[in-house]
Amino acid sequence: MDLTVYHNPRCRKSREALQIITDKGIEPKIVEYLKNTPTVVELRSVIDKLGVKPESLVRKGEQVYKEKFKGKELNDHEWIKVLVKFPVLIERPIVIKGNKAVIGRPPENVNAFL
Repeated sequence: MDLTVYHNPRCRKSREALQIITDKGIEPKIVEYLKNTPTVVELRSVIDKLGVKPESLVRKGEQVYKEKFKGKELNDHEWIKVLVKFPVLIERPIVIKGNKAVIGRPPENVNAFL
């Protein structure tokens, strides 16, 4: 099975989702998006696979969101540029299989993909 996981190893939920995947004997491609930030084109592709609006991927509890973006009205392209510039704001983990993706929050969400 060809899976890609946008992963933050410091995040407990991301680690739990990855564990669910590996416990099933699947070795996904892991993208540590804080080290290897997706481009605007790559992130747009992920968002399209998720079938969500870019703003719904924003982690609104993060300090950078509260300081710079809280209460601001941005369009989809602007949110994507924000997420590329500040990848800590990207909700995690994101699991991709083919042309579909799911956010692993709660981690059990990945079970539907496996």
